[in-house]
Amino acid sequence: MNEIIILAVTTSMGNFDIELYPKEAPVTVENFVEYVDDNFFENVLFHRIIPGFVIQGGGFEIGMNQKPTKDPIKNESDNGLKNEKYTLSMARTNELDSATSQFFINLSDNEFLDYPNSGGYAVFGKVISGQEIIDEIAKVKTTFVSGHQDVPVEDVYMISVEKK
Repeated sequence: MNEIIILAVTTSMGNFDIELYPKEAPVTVENFVEYVDDNFFENVLFHRIIPGFVIQGGGFEIGMNQKPTKDPIKNESDNGLKNEKYTLSMARTNELDSATSQFFINLSDNEFLDYPNSGGYAVFGKVISGQEIIDEIAKVKTTFVSGHQDVPVEDVYMISVEKK
């Protein structure tokens, strides 16, 4: 799996396309594509939106119910890719190899998330069209919900993620 993979993301606010980098992040891309093939991201929220920083999603259904995931994967943050604006990276806990289904889209160049800083966050793709949708999502009003900060007041969610 070395060819770039293009995915179409349909959201409640509009559509965007992402390209994945299996050559640089083979484990991460394989994991993400398995979730896509399983339709895991259907009706899954972007549950954390921090303007100028990130849009995070991939773990909660509408209603902020956490979805069960597969086992965590190896952190591939040392792959040479940088957390630049519109790139996709895997979200994780403080545990280095804890990423499962949650990912984030960088809203600016977040060099402090790059390897080797705190182990780094693995970049595995980039938004290649529909960046204006990302910018619109970044502007939504957020609140505090069930112990989670920066949750959109009105649900912003993925309707589907499909291979092009």
